[in-house]
Amino acid sequence: MINGRRLLAIFKARNIEFFRDKSALTWNLAFPVLILIGFSFIFGGEQRAEYKVGVLGGDSSALAALPFHDTRFVDFVDYDQAPEAERKLQQHRLDLLIDPAARQYWVNEESPKSYLAEQLLLGGSQDFQRTPMTGRPIRYVDWVVPGIIGMNMMFSCLFGVGYVIVRYRKNGVLKRLKATPVTAMEFVSAQVLSRLLIVLVFSAVIYIGCDFLLDFYMAGSWRDLLLIATLGAFSLISLGLLVASRSQSEELTGGLLNFASWPMMFLSGVWFSLEGAPHWVQQMAQTLPLTHLIDGARAIMSDGAGLADISYQITMLVGMSALFLVLAAFLFKWHPD
Repeated sequence: MINGRRLLAIFKARNIEFFRDKSALTWNLAFPVLILIGFSFIFGGEQRAEYKVGVLGGDSSALAALPFHDTRFVDFVDYDQAPEAERKLQQHRLDLLIDPAARQYWVNEESPKSYLAEQLLLGGSQDFQRTPMTGRPIRYVDWVVPGIIGMNMMFSCLFGVGYVIVRYRKNGVLKRLKATPVTAMEFVSAQVLSRLLIVLVFSAVIYIGCDFLLDFYMAGSWRDLLLIATLGAFSLISLGLLVASRSQSEELTGGLLNFASWPMMFLSGVWFSLEGAPHWVQQMAQTLPLTHLIDGARAIMSDGAGLADISYQITMLVGMSALFLVLAAFLFKWHPD
C-alpha cells in the first residue's frame, strides 16, 4: 500500500531539485517559444504555392472526369465524407471541394486561392453547381503548434525521467532509498507525478504565452485538450521509466532515449502531415505515443473534436501507458550491478 506522506516527500524533493536547475528551467521555457516564433515569421505570411482540391467519393477514377485533372501544381485529395472536407475548405486547408457525381463544387469566398481554383474548374466546364462557404484560415503555425509543444513534452518526459533515474542509480541514491521504508511503487509514482506536473505547467505557460502573441486557432474544449495532454505526457513518462528501469550508464540511456525520440519526432506528424505517406509508414506511426497525443490535440484545436471523436487516441494512450508501466515495474532495479 502506498504511503501518502512518503510519496509527497519524494514528490516535493524532486520538484525542488528541478526548479533549482536554472539551465533546465530556461531550456524548457525558451526552446519551444523560439521555435514557434520562428515558424510564425517563416510561414505566417503568404500561403504556399500549390493548390489543393478535395474530391468527394473517395474514387481516384473520378479525377479523370474533372476538366483540369492533369493541370500542374494542383494536388487532388479524395474524401469519403463531406463534413471533414467542408471544414478544411472553411479553414483554408483546401482550395476547392468538388463532387463529380453530383456536378457540384464548394468554394471559399474569402480565399484568393479558392477563387483561382474555381476559375480553373469553370474554364473547362460550366455545368457545376456552385456552393459558397466562408471561414477563418488555419495558418501553418496553428497547425504546427500541437506538434512543437508535443515534441517539447516528449523530450521533457523522456530525458527528464530517464536521466534522473539513471543518475540516482549510478550515484547510489536508489540504493540508499531501498534501505528506507520507501517502496518502489512510492518512488516511481512520485517521479511520475512530479514530472507530469512540471510538463503540464510548462506546456500550459508556453501555450498561453505564445497564444497571446500569435492568437492560435482553437475550435474545441480546453478541458478535452488538457485531458489528451495529460494522457500523452503520462504515456511518455512511462516510456522514459521503461527505458531507465535497469540501465546504469548515462551514455547508454542517452542513446536509448534518442532511439525512442527521433522516430517519434519524424513519424508522429510534428512538422508535416503523413496523409500522403506510404501505408506502412502510417501504420508504424500508430505505434508511437506522440502520434496519438498530436493527432488528438490537433483534432480538438483545429476540428473542434470532442472526447468521443478522439476515443481511439485516448484508448491507445491509456493502453500504452499501462504496458510501459507494467514492463518498467517488472524490470526496475534499485542498485547497479
